[in-house]
Order: sequence, then structure tokens, then C-alpha cells
Amino acid sequence: MSEIRNVVIIGSGPAGYTAALYTVRAQLKPLLFGSSIFVGGSLTTTTEVENFPGFPEGVDGPALMEDMRAQAEKFGAEMIDDDIVSVDLTGDIKLLTDSAGTVHRAKTVIIATGSGYRKLGLPNEDELSGRGVSWCATCDGFFFRDRDIVVVGGGDTAMEEATFLTRFAKSVTVVHRRSTLRASKVMQNRAFANDKISFAFDSEIAEIKESNGMLGGVVLRDVLSGATRDLDTTGLFIAIGHDPRTELFKGQLGLDDNGYIKVASPSTRTNIPGVFAAGDVVDHTYRQAITAAASGCAAALDVERHLATLADGREGLTAAAAVA
Repeated sequence: MSEIRNVVIIGSGPAGYTAALYTVRAQLKPLLFGSSIFVGGSLTTTTEVENFPGFPEGVDGPALMEDMRAQAEKFGAEMIDDDIVSVDLTGDIKLLTDSAGTVHRAKTVIIATGSGYRKLGLPNEDELSGRGVSWCATCDGFFFRDRDIVVVGGGDTAMEEATFLTRFAKSVTVVHRRSTLRASKVMQNRAFANDKISFAFDSEIAEIKESNGMLGGVVLRDVLSGATRDLDTTGLFIAIGHDPRTELFKGQLGLDDNGYIKVASPSTRTNIPGVFAAGDVVDHTYRQAITAAASGCAAALDVERHLATLADGREGLTAAAAVA
């Protein structure tokens, strides 16, 4: 058994690192578990970030995460690149077990485990990430000015991405496995009315081509006939959804129908007192680095107030009653 910490943060990325920065400056001595695999979160797969405030020339995604981590560590935040594999959040003292079997105890926990882009599962997909393959139009769309772009998906996110990309692209081809879109009528009508957007229905990506280390085109397959055809493109945006990383908390925390953690907005309180959640693990609307960082700040402030309430001997609000 470890000492009882004021706060343990699960997850890195903008939310986790910002929460660590704010809690360490509040002299709460945070311990952050940044994962053994996804250290720094999804932004580490983005080669250049041009929409994070304070960087007029843009900043490399991994470099931004390294700087955010270093800033928190400068003030004394403790970071461990390991996974929490099981939790018991129900008691006044939260129990978190790491991959080595060590049980860590904490008065409060901030969950910032984020979400993961759903992938096609094809060869070259990960290898060409940041080299023509992307999961975020607002992050990377600017780099595809006057290019022929492909968007995969048929929901609101895909239509939003496709419409946004027409600001930069020469053309956008939407590839969808079905004959009709799943997106709302408003989003469909907006996409259909855009002259730059065309559709490849009843189709799927069968192959992602590589050329000199960059995306060199894709192969489409007709799901009805099985016929294939080449499609020239230098930009492939995959918009088939996200999956929040909440498997660890099922059965303890309140989750919505899509698996995202419910919080008592505008706070970051969950249904369990002393447990807070921030970043993409609660946000399936914006999913931006700056909004994740902002919610990490909010979670840290919520933790500080919660601990002050405990120190004063007051119970405060019951989180379970505040979360819809």
C-alpha cells in the first residue's frame, strides 16, 4: 500500500498535464499515470498544431505535449508512464492498482483517459498518420490546400469534416459503406449542396497506398459487386467515430449511451464524490486540445475545492445527485 495522495490523475494529454500543473501549483502533490503506450495522448500523432494559442508559427504535437509535461514536472508533479489496470472508486479513499500490482490510494481522482479515433484497421494506416492520413479536419485541413481529399464515414462528423475541408481542398470525396447517409438531414443537405463534395456510396477503402513515405492514393471496393478501383488522393480523413477510454470505470461511474463519463456540467464532478473527469473522456462535441486543457484546469480547481471542503469537515454537494 502506498501513502494516501491528495490526488491521482489517470491519463496524460492536454487535460491530464494541465490538471497536474494546476494541482501541483496548489501544493496538492499530484501523481499522474500517463499510460505505458499513449503517453501524451492523441496529440502525439499530430505532426503540426497551428490552432493552439500562443504558437504563431505552429508547434509540433509531440513537442507541445513534452513541454506541457515538463512545465508540470518543473513545479514538482510526479509522473509515472504506467497503466492503472483496476480501480475501486467507491470509498472515501480511492484505490488504484498499477500494472505491477501496486495499490495507490488517493482522496481524489481526476480521470483524463481521453478517447481514441476508430480506425479502418488497414496496412499503412498508422504508418501514414500525419503523412496524408488524418482523423481531425480542424487539426490538419489547412495542410491540404488545393488537394483532392477523401473522407470516410456517413454520420454527422463525416459531413462536418467534409464540409469544413472544402475551405481548403480542390475536391472532397465522401466514401460510405451504405447507399444512404446516417447524418442528420441538415448535415446531409449542407454536404449535398456543396459543389466540391462528391459521394462514393456502397464503397469502402480496401487499400491505403504509400508513395515515398506519403499517402499515394487509395483503392475503393464496391461492397455490392466486390469491384475495385483506384482513387488518386493525397489526403485521407477517417471520420467513423470515437471510442472513449472508459472500460476501466464501467460499473462504477455513470456513463452515457456512447460510453462517455457523465459529469455535473459545468463542473467536472462525476456521480462518485471525489472523482472528477476531464478532456475527451467526457467531451464528444469539441474534442480539441484547447478545450481538453481547459477542462483539465476545471477538474484541478474542482479537486482543490473538494479537498478544502473535506478539510473543513463539510460534506458539500453529493455528486450523485448533481449528475443527470
